[in-house]
Amino acid sequence: MTLLRVGDADGRRVNTGELERVSEADLEAFESAANPDGNRPFGAAVASKLEMGYWSLRAFGQQLVTRPLPAAVAGLLVVVGVVGEQIDTLPEPVLSALILVGALGLAVIGSGRLRS
Repeated sequence: MTLLRVGDADGRRVNTGELERVSEADLEAFESAANPDGNRPFGAAVASKLEMGYWSLRAFGQQLVTRPLPAAVAGLLVVVGVVGEQIDTLPEPVLSALILVGALGLAVIGSGRLRS
């Protein structure tokens, strides 16, 4: 069995990258450990999630700016799908497909998976 150290002696989460190998027989002697994140204050957990969300949106936006033409095309598909209901020239399934394809396009471009 290979174990990764994820907590310190005080029970706080750590990122050491330290790996240990133990036999299954030795593993049976181990005590179950509490979740190292269980002692994290609620405010700190919320702040961490908000910060992670900010950086994710920022990276997403930078990917869209890096590829303006594909992002514009995908965004246009979404807009046509949404506004097309008011124009009433395209059937509902086509408008839904445009929204879906445009949203997926934006997701792919924003994820950085689309290479030039």
